[in-house]
Amino acid sequence: EASVKDTVRSLARVNNLRQRLMRLKLEGEELAKYGPAKHPDKQGIDEYQEEQVQKGEHYTQDPTGRRTGNACSPDVAKVLVKTCEDGVALAHKDQVAKKVCLNEKMLNEAVDNIRGAVMICYPMGLPEWDLVRCCLEGNEDLSETQFAAEEMDPETSQLWFAGKQMLPEKQLKDYVGRHEKSKVVVKLQAKGSSAPAREPAVDVETQKAMMAWYHKKQEEQKALAENEDDSYTSAAWASGNSLKAHFSGVQAVRL
Repeated sequence: EASVKDTVRSLARVNNLRQRLMRLKLEGEELAKYGPAKHPDKQGIDEYQEEQVQKGEHYTQDPTGRRTGNACSPDVAKVLVKTCEDGVALAHKDQVAKKVCLNEKMLNEAVDNIRGAVMICYPMGLPEWDLVRCCLEGNEDLSETQFAAEEMDPETSQLWFAGKQMLPEKQLKDYVGRHEKSKVVVKLQAKGSSAPAREPAVDVETQKAMMAWYHKKQEEQKALAENEDDSYTSAAWASGNSLKAHFSGVQAVRL
């Protein structure tokens, strides 16, 4: 009974949360290694800085020059990295094969877990320009980044099914029927995008297995073709009259 419009909103928010967890993992790992971010005006590799660099107990120089290098304790850093990895694993597409139904509550809990791990590592808090803090607070500026194209607007995104756009004023049952156990593959597209490409007939793993099987058969056929040499038929041991010639004593006679 759900409407297409409500479904699009829910799917767009789930998509955005999945992308958010992936960004938190990328920046969270950097935070665990190299500490909080420097002010944008002071970024640069530490060994080339004119001012003296303050180095803490767990200092590790950031090769990109974006972070201070004053990381947290390695023990709690492992907790942060593991929490980020768990969040990405929860949002991974392999959950479909495991028949795990993702929802906003599950993904928001994963974000909260990462927030808690960051607080454990840096109880003094992160600077307002740190990308991890911005991501946790939901005030990132993704413009002019590769992540901008992956974000979906819940109000304007479109849902496609069987090569056709699902109109927002209609209900899901108008397109997929009333059977609740039906498996439906739909595509979420940004407004103004062209129709998405159709799903391949077989998945990648099946295609690889098929190609390996065909290659094996080709090798077998090639080996059989090479073994079609019948020159052995003129050999003495292949003659059907060899036994008769043996008893007649003429087996060594050659013409």
